[in-house]
Amino acid sequence: MTPSTNRSDALARALHAGIERDWRTIRELCVDDVRTWTPALSASSTTELLALLSRRDDAFSEVDLEVVPLEVAGDFACVEWTAAMTHSGPLTVGGGDVVEPTGIRVILNGVTVAEFRGDRICALRQYWDELSVFEQLGLLAPEAT
Repeated sequence: MTPSTNRSDALARALHAGIERDWRTIRELCVDDVRTWTPALSASSTTELLALLSRRDDAFSEVDLEVVPLEVAGDFACVEWTAAMTHSGPLTVGGGDVVEPTGIRVILNGVTVAEFRGDRICALRQYWDELSVFEQLGLLAPEAT
């Protein structure tokens, strides 16, 4: 395997570990001072990242993650991903309102970019459209016609 393939594989493992709450694998794959940014959180260490992930709610279950590596050179890896998940628990939204479980299966598409220091991830940036989940759950007002 090429270094970029190894890095894409490591990034895919890290994403799966985050969903599965496999903290040991995340610690193995990330440096202690990993910098992380997503639309929902940011962290400047592995310890901080794991603390944020452990506070994640259980609004969605039965998460199926598909990861497709993209060609990247140097100290970077990039993957596109699709997460299909079921809204099976209470979802707290802005203002503290709670959306009770709907059983609706939603799909979220995104991209994750990782920077490596040697064989370990030292920075993660993740991009997705949070509103697409709200739209699929019927939480957004329809556009005026």
